[in-house]
Amino acid sequence: MTKKYFGTDGIRGTVGQAPITPDFVMRLAHAVGRVLKQTEKHPVVLIGKDTRISGYMLESALESGFNSAGVDVVLLGPVPTPAVAYLTRAQRASLGVVISASHNPFDDNGIKFFSAKGAKLGDVWERSVEALVDEPPVWAKSADLGKAKRLDDAAGRYIEFCKSTFSSDFTLKGMKIVVDAANGAAYQIAPKVFHELGADVIAIGCAPDGLNINKDVGATHPEALIEAVKLHRADYGIALDGDADRLQVVDATGRLYNGDELLYVMVSDRLARDEVVPGVVGTLMTNMAVELAFQKKNIQFVRSQVGDRYVLEALQEKSWLLGGEGSGHLLALDKHTTGDGLISALQVLQACVANHQSLAQLLSEVVLFPQVLVNVRVKPDQNWKNNQQLAASLKEVEEELMNKGRVLIRASGTEPLVRVMVEAQALEMAQRCAEKLADTLR
Repeated sequence: MTKKYFGTDGIRGTVGQAPITPDFVMRLAHAVGRVLKQTEKHPVVLIGKDTRISGYMLESALESGFNSAGVDVVLLGPVPTPAVAYLTRAQRASLGVVISASHNPFDDNGIKFFSAKGAKLGDVWERSVEALVDEPPVWAKSADLGKAKRLDDAAGRYIEFCKSTFSSDFTLKGMKIVVDAANGAAYQIAPKVFHELGADVIAIGCAPDGLNINKDVGATHPEALIEAVKLHRADYGIALDGDADRLQVVDATGRLYNGDELLYVMVSDRLARDEVVPGVVGTLMTNMAVELAFQKKNIQFVRSQVGDRYVLEALQEKSWLLGGEGSGHLLALDKHTTGDGLISALQVLQACVANHQSLAQLLSEVVLFPQVLVNVRVKPDQNWKNNQQLAASLKEVEEELMNKGRVLIRASGTEPLVRVMVEAQALEMAQRCAEKLADTLR
């Protein structure tokens, strides 16, 4: 059954347009509260947010909606998405709520939820909420209304949690690191984490004004980080996105490392410490060079749909610990229940310190295949999947690529486009094959 409001990562949209309006968000919280009350007498919900100006308005709406259903609220203020997941579990709360649109511009916002165990909730739970959102409210009696309070040391508790995932055998002393928090949720937290572990920290993207989140900084705009690393002659640069669940890393030369490469480093470090890594989860977009590198290490590799939610589902299904995607959503389930940009960064830096090697050295055996992406506009009713000419062209291309590349053809989830991605060891081959498939589609 298709969901009406929830997407792949909560509910997201432009502020002031349905569904990101205060009246809807209040109804949403009221519906979630009613669902919680079905199994708990006195539910408690934590609410965190990023630095968007709309966060104030949506926070108030959520608070009212929960209180009206008889649910107590604990306000965390601006904290990263993974901080909410951690604190929900640590505080034994019933639910965690995040007000954020992640890497989107400031005029978007969204609501996402974490279970009492700090994990993202599934389709069944989301449908149970949607079933109540459009129903008339059932207000709690005056004596049963929820209350609200603030957890003043939320940031400090999360900082200590992040530091606890970094081995006490190592330190970041002697390392100069540029930290870019995208003017987002980790603007106070991220510099402190690295500083308290010994690093000399230069902070950029740590001056939010409610309007500048993700604007020309952060994981989606690493140019600012590259420039700052070179300017300050830093050893590394760490870039997070607006809600700090995504990571990109830059080394002293200005080279940018994406999530696929960082995942490989995390896995290799576990192997170097004689830990068992039965398998790794990537996505349909994970670079083939990384997959082949895992094969050389006799590590099973599987691909999920694009999105950290699907990576997590695949990891849980196989009882594995490590996975991620090129965008920088990385999961280490023995460290945290969800993707965490800060903890992932610490895992990568720990690998460099423990092995006495730079990122470039740790990745010397992995040379990413060039990827060529061509977007082809199609008619909304065009049945391109049954196109016989495309099937024939695809067969020819796959025979040419053999084990030296791969093809991914998929529909856009937001536009009338078909995305043709070809990956090959040689850029010229990837371009030629991508254009051949795109021309057939056209």
